[in-house]
Amino acid sequence: MPPHLLVLPSPFLGPAAYGPVVAALSSLGLGASVADVPADPEGACLVDAWSAAARGVDDVVLVPHSNAGYLAPTVSAAAGGAPVVFVDAALPVTTGSTTLAPPAFREHLAALAGPDGRLPRWTRWWPRADVAAVLPGPLLEDLDSLLPEVPLSYVDGEVPVPPGWQAGARAYLALGTTYAEELAVARAHRWPTRVLDDAGHLHLLVDPGETARVVADLLDALRLR
Repeated sequence: MPPHLLVLPSPFLGPAAYGPVVAALSSLGLGASVADVPADPEGACLVDAWSAAARGVDDVVLVPHSNAGYLAPTVSAAAGGAPVVFVDAALPVTTGSTTLAPPAFREHLAALAGPDGRLPRWTRWWPRADVAAVLPGPLLEDLDSLLPEVPLSYVDGEVPVPPGWQAGARAYLALGTTYAEELAVARAHRWPTRVLDDAGHLHLLVDPGETARVVADLLDALRLR
C-alpha cells in the first residue's frame, strides 16, 4: 500500500491553498490530504490537532510547507516518528523550544499588524510586484481570496522540539533559494534533497504536478514506496 501524505499547511496560507498539490499527489497514486487550520491558530494547538490527524492515518508521511516546518518534527514525534518531507519549509532549532518566526521577520510582521492584532493576508506582506514574481497571473487573485488573516500572536508562540529530531526518515525539497540555510542543514544531516532552481516559494501552486513528482522522487529516495 502506498504511503499517505498529510500536507501540513502554512497557517498563513491555510488548507485551501494546497488543494492543487494534494490533487497532483493523488494523481500519482499516493494517498494525500491536507491538515486543517483553525481560524486563530496557536502553535501548541496545531501540534495537537495535526498529531491526532497523523495518528489516524496508516503509513503517514508528513509534508510540511513554509512555516509548518517549525512544527513538523514535534508532530512526527507524537505520531510514532512519522517520516517528513519538508517542502521549502522552515526548520526548528536543534534543541529546546522553537519560536515560530525569526526575530527580524517577527519585527517586520509586527509593523504590518492592524489595530485588531491581525496580520494582513500573506499576499499583502510585500509589494505586489514581488508577490507576482512567485505567483503570476490570475493565481495571485485566486490565492488572495482564500487567505486567512492570522493573529500576530501566532508567531509569539513557542513549541518544544524533540531531541534528535533530525534523525530518522527526513527529506527536503527547496523551491529556489528562499530557504538556502535550511537546505544546507538538510545536506549536513545527509537527508535526501532536491532543488528546483527556477521555482518560487509557491511553486506548488504554479506547477503542482512538478512539485508532486519531486516529492514522490524523495519518497523513493527514502524507500517509502
